[in-house]
Amino acid sequence: MIGGILIVAALAWLGFVGFEESKAYYITVQEYVAAENSLSGKTLKVAGEVVTGSIDRTRSQMEFVLESEGKFLRVRYIGKDIIPDTFREGSKALIEGEASPDGIFQARHIEAKCASKYEAEYEKRSS
Repeated sequence: MIGGILIVAALAWLGFVGFEESKAYYITVQEYVAAENSLSGKTLKVAGEVVTGSIDRTRSQMEFVLESEGKFLRVRYIGKDIIPDTFREGSKALIEGEASPDGIFQARHIEAKCASKYEAEYEKRSS
């Protein structure tokens, strides 16, 4: 009986820890920059637009810059997933990861939407 209680308690603890680690707050680059000092070590989702000319694939870990309302955030992609085809300069992106002490956001996951210029082209074709 004690063994069963220990197993249930261990599973409950693992479930709780997993849930806490998977929580991510959604903010814009502007909100991130405003509260950067208090966000270190927290898992976050940050939305912005990929700055033209900022994608650097020459490093072992790709780096780029997100922008929102005149505020900028340097990002280093440390994830293992394949980067979406829609991720390119000018596209809107949602990154998930953690703030780091060196000021470069460590992204583990990237979601990207087509830039509006591509959406407009698609709408012209479908008309």
